[in-house]
Amino acid sequence: MHLSFEREAGVSLAYAVDDFSDPWAPAPTVLLLHGLAESGEAFRAFVPALARHARVVRLDLRGYGASTPMAADYPWRFGTLLEDALALLDHLGVAKAHVVGGKIGGTIALALAARHPDRVDRLATLGAPASLTQMAGRTPGWRAQIAREGVRAWVDATNDGRMGSAMTPAQLDWWASLMARTAPSTLEGFLQMVPGVDVTEEVARITAPTLVVTTTGSGLGSVAEVRAWQERIPGSRLAVIESDSYHVAASDADAAAAIVRDFLFAA
Repeated sequence: MHLSFEREAGVSLAYAVDDFSDPWAPAPTVLLLHGLAESGEAFRAFVPALARHARVVRLDLRGYGASTPMAADYPWRFGTLLEDALALLDHLGVAKAHVVGGKIGGTIALALAARHPDRVDRLATLGAPASLTQMAGRTPGWRAQIAREGVRAWVDATNDGRMGSAMTPAQLDWWASLMARTAPSTLEGFLQMVPGVDVTEEVARITAPTLVVTTTGSGLGSVAEVRAWQERIPGSRLAVIESDSYHVAASDADAAAAIVRDFLFAA
């Protein structure tokens, strides 16, 4: 069941809470931040692994899922996405949370930990780039295809790189259907913002214990490229999964969820 709160006039943010922890013992909060053209449902497979240990909060980012769709001319700012995450924590009365993000959700998580260290306990990113500037050559074509053919056509045309080669047709169809629910107007503005996102120079300020998960064949950066910025985060760990997907939270959900669970709740 989706819950929501009014973020500002005309904009509501939706979220889901899953908590199967022991009610007689204090439990941490884990905030999950999804990637482009998704919703909190992208972390469906993570709930069984995490919710026995914590209150799991899955935010639908501004414009996505059950949150209010944004107009095509909405002036997106990367910082607004961080402010939305903090507003949700405030709404829930959570002073400090573990934060887990996939793809650009992981980029948001990196910035959140760097800029607001008092709000992030542990941090995990999944297939997340520190810089999205390399997307500048792709997003104009994506926007044109979405305007011409719709979101589903764009998803189907780009899924090979996103999901890799191991997914079944049924899996690919489920993910494409999930992503196709995104309003084209949200993507029109969001994709104009994306190539300007770069937190590479900020990650050295992260003080939270950090886990970075990537794949051997990620189209968003080689293992060496990911390691180059990961090693700037003091005391951080890099976990590499054998896969040709860059959306490791989708293509290798069980393995990624287990790695994140063990990292967040290690004694």
